[in-house]
Formats: sequence, structure tokens, C-alpha cells
Amino acid sequence: MKLFLIGIVSGIVSGMGIGGGAILIPALVMFVKPPQHIAQSVNLLYFIPTAIVALIIHIKNKKIDFKIAVPIIIFGLFGAYIGSQIAVNLSEDTLRKCFGVFLFLIGINEMIRKDGKNKIKKNKDKIKK
Repeated sequence: MKLFLIGIVSGIVSGMGIGGGAILIPALVMFVKPPQHIAQSVNLLYFIPTAIVALIIHIKNKKIDFKIAVPIIIFGLFGAYIGSQIAVNLSEDTLRKCFGVFLFLIGINEMIRKDGKNKIKKNKDKIKK
């Protein structure tokens, strides 16, 4: 039942384009308790079919700018190779801490960015009036 719920929640978040790994990896580690390397590997395998489904829907709804996406994909593949080589050679504890710091920094960035977006939107609304 735990795996079912983890899959549903992370799938919904993935479909929204937010990144299901931010839900999947911590949920696996906390509730199923696999080693960190296994949790992150499961996330990568899980990502393939969920990304394909989300991609098809986003392409169908014309929500992808391919001029931006193609260079990111090319350099992302290069970065993924480097990152996987680093992850394989890190201890489980170090990998868990790195992932935790990453999530923390993303959270801080989102809080700051969201506030900035609200200020920009309020300023645009004032200009329109």
C-alpha cells in the first residue's frame, strides 16, 4: 500500500512538471527504507514512463518551447553522465546529505522566487490600471 500511495502522489507531481523525484526519493527512503543509491536509481527508472506520458500531454497542449528544450536536453545528458559517475562513487550517507541539501536549496529558491513573482505581478497590475 505504501508503494501504491508513493507512486500515485509522485506521479501526480511529475505530471504537473514539478519533478516527482522530490517526492519519490524522500518517500521511499522514509517509508520503504532502501539504500539511498537504490532509491535514486528507482527514481530514474520511474521517471522514464512518467516523463513520456507527461511529455505527450504537454506537446499535445503546445506547452513546450523546443528552442529552449533542445539545448537543455543535450547538455542535460552530458550532466547526467557526470552526475551518475559522481553518485556511484559517493557513500550512501554522503549521497543522502547531498540530496537533502539540494532539496533544501530548491525550497529556499522557490520561496524567494515566488515572492518575487508576486511583486512583479502586482507591479504589472498597477501599470495596467
